[in-house]
Amino acid sequence: MKNIEDINRENAKKILAKKKIPKFFAGDTVKIGVRIAEGKRERIQYFEGVCIAKKNRNINSSFTVRKISFGEGVERTFALYSPIIGSIKVLRSGKVKRAKLYYLRDRKGKSARISEKIKKSIGIDISEQAIENEIVKEESKEENLAKDKHITPKTELKKEKLKTEKK
Repeated sequence: MKNIEDINRENAKKILAKKKIPKFFAGDTVKIGVRIAEGKRERIQYFEGVCIAKKNRNINSSFTVRKISFGEGVERTFALYSPIIGSIKVLRSGKVKRAKLYYLRDRKGKSARISEKIKKSIGIDISEQAIENEIVKEESKEENLAKDKHITPKTELKKEKLKTEKK
């Protein structure tokens, strides 16, 4: 007999197989595409703001996004696996030391800003670098084979000269 938790975990995996949800945390600026049904038509309206809270509870996971709209703070809580969420895009990662950023509700202007987390990426992606290394290795092998082919006739000529001199 299955637990409710096991069933919820399986349902979350099914949803993740269909929909791609990026990793994001409190402090990140996210852009959520919300599906809105207007009569027979359905459209996507974007809600962009700072994620101030995230609750990880399998199928019951949710997150709260806060934005300032016409000078008024607007917060909206979304269920992470809800069908009304069309897309989630992380615009920037914020550098914060808390899991819940409810203190932003009291702040206005510059004091409500969150500094950006700088992701260290040295050079290029590792996957691209690995492909380039493979290509370089293949080219060097081909060059070595070509050199060996040019060298072998010369060595054979030298061996033949030595044999004729010995006779």
